Amino acid sequence: MAMELSAAKDTGAALVYRVERPVYSEGHLEMELLHRKTRRQESFKEKLAGHLRCSSEKAKMTLHSLLPILSWLPSYPVREYLFGDLVSGLSTGVMQLPQGLAYAMLAAVPPVYGLYSSFYPVLLYTFFGTSRHISMGTFAVISLMIGSVAMREAPEDRFHIQAPNSTNATVVDTEARDAHRVQIAVALTCLVGIIQLFLGLLRFGFVAIYLAEPLVRGFTTAAAVHVFVSQLKYLLGIQTVRFSGALSVIYSFIEVMKNITSTNLTTITVGLTCIVFLYAIKDMNDRFKKKLPVPIPGEIIVVIVSTGISYGIQLSSNYSVDVVGNIPVGLLPPALPDFSIFPNLVTDAIAVAVVGFSMAISLAKIFALKHGYSVDGNQELIALGLCNLSGSFFHTFTITCSMSRSLVQESTGGRTQIAGLLSSLVVLLVVVAIGFMFEPLPQTVLAAIIMVNLLGMFKQFQDIPALWRTSRIELAIWMVAFVASVLLGLDYGLLVAIGFAILSVIYRTQSPKKTILGEIPDTGIYCDVEEYEEATERVGIKIFQSNTSIYFANSDLYVGALKEKTGVDPTVLQATYKSCRQNSKKQRKEKDAQDHTGPPIRDSVVKLNIETGITQEVLDMDGPEPQENGQLVEGAVESDWEESSSFLEALGPVRAIILDFTPVSFVDSVGAKAIKAVMKEYAEVGVGVFIAGCSGPLLADLRALKFFDGAVTPELLFPSVHDAVLHCQHQMAPQQHHVIE
Repeated sequence: MAMELSAAKDTGAALVYRVERPVYSEGHLEMELLHRKTRRQESFKEKLAGHLRCSSEKAKMTLHSLLPILSWLPSYPVREYLFGDLVSGLSTGVMQLPQGLAYAMLAAVPPVYGLYSSFYPVLLYTFFGTSRHISMGTFAVISLMIGSVAMREAPEDRFHIQAPNSTNATVVDTEARDAHRVQIAVALTCLVGIIQLFLGLLRFGFVAIYLAEPLVRGFTTAAAVHVFVSQLKYLLGIQTVRFSGALSVIYSFIEVMKNITSTNLTTITVGLTCIVFLYAIKDMNDRFKKKLPVPIPGEIIVVIVSTGISYGIQLSSNYSVDVVGNIPVGLLPPALPDFSIFPNLVTDAIAVAVVGFSMAISLAKIFALKHGYSVDGNQELIALGLCNLSGSFFHTFTITCSMSRSLVQESTGGRTQIAGLLSSLVVLLVVVAIGFMFEPLPQTVLAAIIMVNLLGMFKQFQDIPALWRTSRIELAIWMVAFVASVLLGLDYGLLVAIGFAILSVIYRTQSPKKTILGEIPDTGIYCDVEEYEEATERVGIKIFQSNTSIYFANSDLYVGALKEKTGVDPTVLQATYKSCRQNSKKQRKEKDAQDHTGPPIRDSVVKLNIETGITQEVLDMDGPEPQENGQLVEGAVESDWEESSSFLEALGPVRAIILDFTPVSFVDSVGAKAIKAVMKEYAEVGVGVFIAGCSGPLLADLRALKFFDGAVTPELLFPSVHDAVLHCQHQMAPQQHHVIE
C-alpha cells in the first residue's frame, strides 16, 4: 500500500491525500492485516479482589470523591476568591429568605419550614457537592410537587372541628392540619433522599439523560401554570378549596373565578404593587447587569418594606389581609420521620427524586461548561440524597437548585461552594435571631415574589416556534409533557412524558431516513442521490443506507425498505421465475404434439450465481444438466428465449446491493437472522448482497450471533462502501453470453 499526502505551497489550497491499496474485505483484514492483542481475561474473583484491594492512594481518592471539599479547600486562594464568594453568598442568602418563606406555601407547610430547608441542606451541599455555582434550597416546582402530595394525604376535610360558641358550624383545625402535612413532607423528603443516595451509590447518575431537555422544559412550564394558579387566591385575598390530582389546576381556577367577587381590595393592591416593583427591578438588573456590581435585591426590599407597612398600619386586623403569622425563633430539635406513611409515598418520591436531580445536574453542567471544570453526576446524586435525607431529620422538605438564585450566585462573583455556605449562614441568622420580625409579612407579597420568579419559566413558551422549525418530534415531546402535566398533575404528567419520550425513540428507529447512495465523481464519497445532483449511482449496483440499528422491532421494516428503495424484490422475481418455467413446459409440449420427428430441441437455461450474476446458454435437451464449478446450478431454469428474456427484464440491471452499515450501532439476533435471510433470498435470483462499514463492536456482535456460516462469510463484508463498490465492479466486468450450438 502506498500513501501520499500533499498540499500546494499556497496555504489556501486544499490538502490532498492519495492512497493506493488493494480492495480489502473483512475476511482478508482479519487473516492478513489485523492481529488482535492478546489480553488475559480476569476472572470474577480477580476483579472483585482488585476492587476490594485497599491502598493509601485509593483511600485518598475515595475520600476526595465522597467529600469533594477536601480536594479544593486546602488550596483555596483566599485573596483571589474570598471577596467574590462573600458578596455572592450575602446576595444569595438575601434571596433565600423570601423564597424560602414563599415556597413553603407551595409545599403546604408553615413558612418557617422553608427557612429550615434553606439552611440545613445548603450547608451540607458545601461539603458533598461538586458544582461551584448552583444555589441549593427551595424550588417552586419541587415545592409544588411536595404540596400536592401533602394535600392529597392530608385534605382539609379531615380536620374540621366544631366552631367555638356554635352548635352546627365547623372550622378547620389549621394547627393539626399543618402538623400532619409537615409529617408527610418530611417523610417524603426522607424517602427522596434514600432513593437519590441509593441511585448515587449504584452509579446511576446517567438516569438524567432520559429526561430530555424538551421534556424538562415542557414539564417545568406546566409546573409554572400550576404554581401561578395556586397563588391566585393569595394574590386576591380569597378563601378557596385546594385541589390535587387530575384536572386540579382547572378546578382550582374555576374555584378562584367563583369567589373572585369576594376579593380583598387591599390585598390585591399590595400584591399588584409588589409585582410591578419586582418586575421593574428584575428588568433593571437584566438591562444593567454589566454596570451593577451586585444585582438590586428587589425581593428582600419588598419583604422588609411590606413587613414594616403591615406592622405599622396593622393590615391584618384593620384590613383583613392574611399574613405569615407565627414564626418560632430558633431551630427545632431533630426527630425521626413517620416511617409508617412511606408505602403511600414511594411513587411520588421517585418522581420528585428524578425531577430534583435532573434540574440540579442540568444547571450544574451548564455552569461547569462555562467556567471550565467538571461535575460528577453520581456524586451530585449522593450529595442531593444526603442533603434531603439528613435534612428530613431536621424538619426540612425536598430541595434542589434554583435557577434564579444560581444566576445571582454566579453573576455576583461566586467562585466556590463557600458562597453557598455563607448564604446558609444568613438564613441561620434570621431563624435564630430575627425570624419573628417577619410575622406581619402579607401572604400576597410572597405570592407576588413567586409569580415574578415564574416569568423565566413562562418564557419557555418561546420553545414552541423554535422547535417547530427545527424538530417536530421534540416539539411533540414538549407539548405532551406540558399538556399531560397540566391536566393529569405533575406526578402522572411526568410519567406520561417519559413514556412518550421513550416511544419517540422507538418511532425514530422504526421510521429512519432511508436512502440510495451515489458517488461524488472521483472522490470515493457517497451521498444521497435524491438530495445531491452530483451523486451518481454505479451501473448495476444499489447502495442502501438506513439511519438506524437493526433489531426485533424494525428488522421487517428494514427489509421492506430495502426492497422498495432498490426496486428489486426477490419474491416478485421468484414468481416470474416460476411463470417462465411453466410457460416453457407448456410450449414444449405443444411442439412435441405438432412434430415428433423434428430436429432436437435446444432450450436455454438461465444461470443464477452470486459471483458472476446471470448468464444464458442454449443447450441440447439430451446433454448434461447445467453445472457450474462442478456443481449443479441452483435455480437453473429451462425456458424459451422469449421467457428467459422476460425473466431478465424483470430482474433489471441490478446485479449487486451494498448495505451501508455505517449508521448501525447494534444488531440483535432477530436483525441478524433477517439480514442473513435477505442475503440468501437475493442470492437465489442472482443478486449479490454485500455489507460495508461495520464497526468493530458490531462485527464482534455478528460473530457472537453466529452470523458467518454457510453462504455468508466475512468476504462479503467490507471496511468501507468504496471497497465494496470496487469489488462489485470487478465481479461484474463485462461478460459474454456464450451460446452453444
